[in-house]
Amino acid sequence: MSLPISKKFLPMEAQPATELPAGPEWHYEPKWDGFRCLAFRDDGKVELVSKSQKPLTRYFPELVAELSSLKAKNFVLDGEIVIPVDGKLSFDNLLMRIHPAESRIRKLSAETPCVFIVFDLLVDEYGKPLIGLPLHERRRKLEAFAKKYFKKEGLIRLSPMTRDLSVARKWFHMGVGLDGIVAKREDLPYQSGERTGMQKIKKQRTADCVVGGFRYLEKKKLVGSLLLGLYNDEGLLDHVGFTSSIRNEDRQQLTKRLEKMIKPPGFTGKAPGGLSRWSTKHSMEWQPLEPKLVAEVQFDHFTGGRFRHGTKFLRWRPEKDPRQCTMEQVQREDRSALDLL
Repeated sequence: MSLPISKKFLPMEAQPATELPAGPEWHYEPKWDGFRCLAFRDDGKVELVSKSQKPLTRYFPELVAELSSLKAKNFVLDGEIVIPVDGKLSFDNLLMRIHPAESRIRKLSAETPCVFIVFDLLVDEYGKPLIGLPLHERRRKLEAFAKKYFKKEGLIRLSPMTRDLSVARKWFHMGVGLDGIVAKREDLPYQSGERTGMQKIKKQRTADCVVGGFRYLEKKKLVGSLLLGLYNDEGLLDHVGFTSSIRNEDRQQLTKRLEKMIKPPGFTGKAPGGLSRWSTKHSMEWQPLEPKLVAEVQFDHFTGGRFRHGTKFLRWRPEKDPRQCTMEQVQREDRSALDLL
């Protein structure tokens, strides 16, 4: 096997679904909240490649060292890179690794080492491609590979799997570190770059937020996004993100409503950030509002005191007292996904 073969192994992906499929042809695995990664070893050389074929090798030197130390000299593993911090998985610490300075990466790799959670074996230790085999055979070979080569309490772990739908449902409701559940057809080969044979069921989380301000559209004086807030433990309203999923037909009426409520300061705790290299003065200007409106939004992740991505507006909650919109809504169950490993 030679490392350029990496270009032939685009990761198999999953089709979004709303519920777990049932049947003897399916098995279920946790959907980890990390960086998807293919790990290649060709004798003495190790290469880490992201889902989008970007090189990850330099950002995780501790994983490269661990993969290099395995007695197996040839393999391709498919898995997820995560970073445990205080017994939980931290996506924020993972993002910090994508840093241009090697000294910074080395420091972080020592302070918060990553874990590589493996869920597929694409090439075995003899250099034999396995992608043509059905999943149940690849899984059996992966389990044997892990038992033989993975170090106890090392940085490389075998991802759990179950054929029991009730167990998968319990995993779905676990705490920090899981994005949901992936269901995989056991009778199919590895379909590189395709979305057939796998389904991902992501958690849908919602929160009621105070609208503490808004921004206009770039070229029209119509509302472009709502600035969202949650009350912290000190009773101050922190800015936690935004939603821009406003229907065009609603913008004019909503703008008139919001403009009547403009009143500083909007946020009494953390306020929206200032200019950055990606923003213009106009795009960062915002109007503060009286803390009276409550919006229910759907979100994927909440880390570092913010919604990681933009949220989806669901509905207004006129019956909700703004003071009830606290950080408790976005706190995850204390049980860590690491408990599964």
